[in-house]
Amino acid sequence: MTDETTPDDTATRAGTNPPIAPLHVPMLRIVEVGLGVWVLALVVTLVVPALHEGDRSWWPWTCVAGFVLGSIGWAYVRRGRGNARDAA
Repeated sequence: MTDETTPDDTATRAGTNPPIAPLHVPMLRIVEVGLGVWVLALVVTLVVPALHEGDRSWWPWTCVAGFVLGSIGWAYVRRGRGNARDAA
């Protein structure tokens, strides 16, 4: 008697299940979309005065920091270093 939580012995034998291939993830495109979101956030923050005055004066600088760090990440992925070798 088997329940749903225990695997079937015939399905888990070595060689019966093919290995799972890794998915191709377009990392360069993901980083580019993230950069676009940071630029959009910066524009919205600068256009709406309530979002960059008073106690929120640091919000535009957060968007700038996100864009700068994202640009460094984009350059890293673009060069294909480390695990990002096949990203482009």
